[in-house]
Amino acid sequence: MSSFPDGAALPPHWHGEAPMKIARSLFTGGLLAYTGLFFAFIYIPLVVIAIYSFNANPVNMMTWTGFTTEWYAQVLGFKTKVSESALYIESTGQLLQAVWNSLVIAASTTAIATVFGTAIAIALYRFEFVGQRFYRVVMFMPMLMPDIVLGIALLIFFVNSGIRLGLTTIIIGQCTFLISYVFIVVSARLAGMDRTLEHASADLGANEWMTFRRVVLPQLFPAIVGGALLAFIISMDDLVITYFIAGVDVTTLPMFIFSMLRRGIKPEINAIAVMMLTFSFVVASLGLYLRSRQK
Repeated sequence: MSSFPDGAALPPHWHGEAPMKIARSLFTGGLLAYTGLFFAFIYIPLVVIAIYSFNANPVNMMTWTGFTTEWYAQVLGFKTKVSESALYIESTGQLLQAVWNSLVIAASTTAIATVFGTAIAIALYRFEFVGQRFYRVVMFMPMLMPDIVLGIALLIFFVNSGIRLGLTTIIIGQCTFLISYVFIVVSARLAGMDRTLEHASADLGANEWMTFRRVVLPQLFPAIVGGALLAFIISMDDLVITYFIAGVDVTTLPMFIFSMLRRGIKPEINAIAVMMLTFSFVVASLGLYLRSRQK
C-alpha cells in the first residue's frame, strides 16, 4: 500500500528522479560501449598482426598452418638458409641497412628538431617583436600541409638547388616539420609555467643563464623529452615525404616495407611490424618514466 492518501501530491523531487537515473545509466552504458569499441578498433588489428607474425605459412600469411619463430630469425639475421617456398624474401642485409638508415636519420633529425624547436618556443614566449604572431602561425604550417605537397615542394627545391638526394636531404626535409612538433609541445609547457619562480631567482641575485639552467630548464625538461620522443617516432615512421627526397641510393625501413608490400605481402612484414610496435612502446614508456621522475 502507498503511504500517501489518494489524490495526495508526490514530493517534487520524485517526479524527475527516475527519468534522470535512467538517462544517467543509458549515458554511462553508451559511453562505456563507445570506449570499448574505440580501443577494440585500434588494438585488435595490432593483436592480429602479432599473432600472425608467428604463422608458419610462407605463402599466405592470413592462413594459419602452425607456430614458428622463423620470420623473426630471418629478419634478425639468425637464419641464413631460406626454404624453397620463401625464395622471394629480400636479403637480410638490405633490411638491416634500411633499419640503420632509419635510426641515423631519426637520431639526427631528433637532435636538430629538439634544439631548434625548443629555442624557437622560448624566443616566442619570452620576447615581443614585429611579426611574432605571423611567425607563430608559420610554425604550424608544416604540420597542416599535406605530406605529398611538402614532399614535392622539397624535391623541387633540392633538385633546383643542385643538392644530391640522399641522407642529407632526408634529414633536412624531415626537420622542416619535426621542428613544429617539438615547438608545440614545448610551447604548451611554457604556457603553464609560473614565472614568479624566475622573478624570485632574479631577486636572489641569479643571472639570466643561471635562472634558465636552474629554474626554467628543469621545468621544461619533461616537455623537451616528450617532444624529442615524438619527433623520433614520427621520423622512424615517415614514408611519403622521405619517398620523394630519398633518391635512389638510400632506403629507410618504411620504404623497405612499402616495397615488399608492392611485390606481395610477405610473412616478414608482420614480424617487422611487431618489432616496430615494441620499439615504439619502449620509447613511449621511457618518456613516461622520465616525466614521472621530474614530478
